[in-house]
Amino acid sequence: MAGSKFRPDRGLTTRMVTTMGLLALVYAAFVVGLVLVGLNVWLVVLLVAGFALFSYFASDKIAMFSMGAKEVTPQQAPELHAVVDRLCAMADMAKPRVGVADTDVPNAFATGHNEKSAVICVTTGLMRRLEGPELEAVIAHELSHIAHRDVMVMTVAGFLGIVAGFLTQAGLRFAMFAGASRGNNNGPAPAVVALLVVLVSAVAWALSFLLTRALSRYRELSADRAAAYLTGRPSALGSALTKITGDMARIPSRDLRQVEPFNAFFFAPALSRKGFSFSRLVATHPPVDQRLSQLSEISRQLGQGR
Repeated sequence: MAGSKFRPDRGLTTRMVTTMGLLALVYAAFVVGLVLVGLNVWLVVLLVAGFALFSYFASDKIAMFSMGAKEVTPQQAPELHAVVDRLCAMADMAKPRVGVADTDVPNAFATGHNEKSAVICVTTGLMRRLEGPELEAVIAHELSHIAHRDVMVMTVAGFLGIVAGFLTQAGLRFAMFAGASRGNNNGPAPAVVALLVVLVSAVAWALSFLLTRALSRYRELSADRAAAYLTGRPSALGSALTKITGDMARIPSRDLRQVEPFNAFFFAPALSRKGFSFSRLVATHPPVDQRLSQLSEISRQLGQGR
């Protein structure tokens, strides 16, 4: 975060380093496990490396395409660019690309594997609902993810889950196919190998899932703090959070289900189940009450400092 005036967060840095270290161990065990159950070592390395490079370098394009978002110029979205320009000047950071997703789901996200590829995207539903200071606070929250570089860490951290999930599904299909083909000279061995691949992949997926969820919850609190201190208006961020989470219940479930895969990157989670809440172990975001309580405490601190 060199050069940025966003409030530094040693706790976030420590958690990112710890998460990446633990994930490196999971990656290594994952590769070794796949080799031990019978897969060719070069096939495993090629598969893992290929997915890693693709996910790392194409993360911003994949996210934008999946959300139906398009990059916009200052001429196309002058007010939005003006907000981003002002906040980047305040934070003394390079301006990311700016995108807009045409959906009524009120949200925003940042993605990209480095500052040059970084993009901040807001939905049309968000811009329709928020007042100027509220929109500025949300954008500051997303910019802090780029400044803190936790967007890059989340991109890398989410990669193992993608590979493990792919192998789990592929292994199950192969196991069913091999099981239906029993009676040949190979016997049941292919099905057994496939099931072992599924087991190793499922364990790797579960571990990466829990590690990334824990980091995701903390980084949202960190981004709230950084945005509140940068703008000096924690109440505006709290107001935006209240509006967004309140209006989410009015969005059709079909629309929410389409964007749920991006919850870990969103400003606020989009949940298609009315009245449903994830346990704290698997949630992508901390409880809204916890976020609002933190913002209230920051507001009190800023009030005392004046």
